[in-house]
Amino acid sequence: MHHANHFYGHAHVLARYAGLGDGHPPRINGYVQHGWNIGDGLAPGHPYADRTPSLLWSEQTRRRAWSVGRRNVVVIGAPFVYLLAMRPEEPPESEREGTIWYPFHGWEGQHVRGDHRELIARIRDTEPGPVTVCLYWHEFRMRRVRRLYENAGFRVICHGYRGHWWKDTDPYFLDKQLTELRRHRRVASNRLTSAIFYGIAAGCEPAVYGDPMVLANEDPTFGGTARVRRQWPELHGEAVDLPTAVATARAELGTDHRCTPAELRELLGWANLQEERVDH
Repeated sequence: MHHANHFYGHAHVLARYAGLGDGHPPRINGYVQHGWNIGDGLAPGHPYADRTPSLLWSEQTRRRAWSVGRRNVVVIGAPFVYLLAMRPEEPPESEREGTIWYPFHGWEGQHVRGDHRELIARIRDTEPGPVTVCLYWHEFRMRRVRRLYENAGFRVICHGYRGHWWKDTDPYFLDKQLTELRRHRRVASNRLTSAIFYGIAAGCEPAVYGDPMVLANEDPTFGGTARVRRQWPELHGEAVDLPTAVATARAELGTDHRCTPAELRELLGWANLQEERVDH
């Protein structure tokens, strides 16, 4: 299995939905898109074995993959869509309140450059209720960055470690994220990212505003931030039209392409594993 299939516990979520339990997920026959992007579903520079299936989130991504020469592509929907199917919303313990805010983040190979103090001031001026700032693990472990948000009076959390090279993946990363999203009325970020679409799908009102910051050596192949703002203007701003956002998120996450457990097992190469693993 390509190690990126484990990111954020995606393989674990798909295995649970497919009826294979909570153990170590079996090898997936293909590359699962591990985040919302504006390209062919794979990260720029992602190593790709020819003729290996790309398992993508949406029809839009499938068309882009086709346009750049990918042929073995299948739309299955985002793993988050499968998690939502397994965790239908129950009556909340308390009324949703406040905003969960996701600052744009870096990763092991690329750092983000931007003014967090300026972003904090913008958040304070904009958000009407209590704010939870969710930092990616990379920034969360940077004490200097974390303290800026803590000292601003925000609740600061991290959903966990996404994993890398099959190590230290938190299989319940998305579960933790869904739980937090359902506690908040709004979800916001300084870039349109997976977290915004997840938040919309989880019932939050979205917002995208503030300095989008700069990712070191950011790959401009598919148009970058300028294209995102140009193509999805309806999702940018301190307040956006909710019905429009819901429809866009449904399309981008591939909600209508969610497979049945049997279909998913067939597509991922797990068809013969059900009886062996479902009781474990």
